[in-house]
Formats: sequence, C-alpha cells, structure tokens
Amino acid sequence: PGLGKTLLVRALARCFGGESCRIQFTPDLMPTDVTGHAVFNMQSGEFEVRKGPVFTNLLLADEINRAPAKTQAALLEVMQERQVTIEGRPFAVAEPFMVLATQNPIEQDGTYPLPEAELDRFMMKVLIDYPDEPAEFNLVRDRTLDKIGDRLDVEDLQQLLSAQDVLDLQVVCAKVTVDDAVLDYAVRVCRQTRVESGLLLGAGPRATLALVRSARARAVLEDRDFVIPDDVKSMVPA
Repeated sequence: PGLGKTLLVRALARCFGGESCRIQFTPDLMPTDVTGHAVFNMQSGEFEVRKGPVFTNLLLADEINRAPAKTQAALLEVMQERQVTIEGRPFAVAEPFMVLATQNPIEQDGTYPLPEAELDRFMMKVLIDYPDEPAEFNLVRDRTLDKIGDRLDVEDLQQLLSAQDVLDLQVVCAKVTVDDAVLDYAVRVCRQTRVESGLLLGAGPRATLALVRSARARAVLEDRDFVIPDDVKSMVPA
C-alpha cells in the first residue's frame, strides 16, 4: 500500500485522450455493477439496457482481489471477446480497450484469490517495489512542504495520445519483424516453465502470445523494427 499503483493508472488515463473509468472493487460488488444490466421501463413497457463501467477505453479495476470470484469473472468475457452479453444480447466495447488492475499482495484479510482464467487474460503483471532512499527522500520533501494531506493531483498532466493514436501504435507493433530463431526462443522459454519441477503451474499459450507481443512493443520503444533476444528476455518476468 502507498506505492502509487492507483496514481500511476490515473496518470496514464489523464495522458490518454480516450474514455477512462474506475471501479473500486469491494466484497459486495455484483457482476452487473461491472457489466451493466437490463431494467424495466414502466412508461414504455420495455426493458432498457444500462451499460456498466466496462464500456470505456481504459478501465481501472482498483483492488481487484477484494471482490468475490463471480464478480471478477464478469471481466472474463470483455477481456477476451471485447464484448459483454446482457440479457442474451452481445454489446461490443469501444476500441482500444485495456484493463489495468491493482492489488495489494501483502494484505490477505477480506480478499479473494484471482481465478487462474482471469489472470491468464492479463498481458503482464508488474510488481512495484519500494522506492530507493533518494527517491523516497524527495517524495517526502515534495509532498509535505506547503501541502496538507497526501492526495496527489494529476490535473497538471497533459494529454499525449488519442484513442486513434493507440490503435495506430498497435498496428505498428504488430508489423515488427520477429525472426523465427527469436520466436523459437520465446516459445521454448514458455514451454520450459511447464516442466520445471519448482513451478506449480507454467505459462500457457496466452502467455507465449503476450510475450511476443510485448517484445515487439519493446522493440518499437527502442526505435527498432525488429525484435532481438534481449527484448524477449526483458519481458519474461512480467
């Protein structure tokens, strides 16, 4: 707690010109609170669909492990199929669509384990550790001088990308060249996790796909149009 996970996602949403929405996951949160539901209109005599917060571009699921499994499972369809089924009718979400979730791995009281099927649909898991001493010194100095409370404001951040920019970047990443030897390296890394005696559950095919896609994205960030083994190696932990 207090490492800036929620702040990081709020800052990202601020720099992104698409729509963003935040869900605070709680033990009493229902699946329909996430996806939406149909309500009966007494005046028209018909059911109307009220879409939930998942109908956005950037969804922040804050403290996702505080909701029971059935509520977490409400995200499965939209993360995999980019659609939500309400009363038997499919509704597509806008593109691009991304889910960023936070959880506190230390605190276990009042939390629920994330289903493996849900974890498998996240592209990566990033562990945020404590800042080093100089960074924490600067943090404390900047956040306590002439400031009341510790609420961090992101209003000064400027928009850098539009929703279309993100889609264009996804197209660019998808065209980055991956040599068969590098692809074979990525596949063998993931397959090896399934036979390691020290691992309870290895990486599935979705993890292999995510590894190659994230390696392509890293290559773009490094101003290259081809993937090298170091791109794969650097993305493996996440």
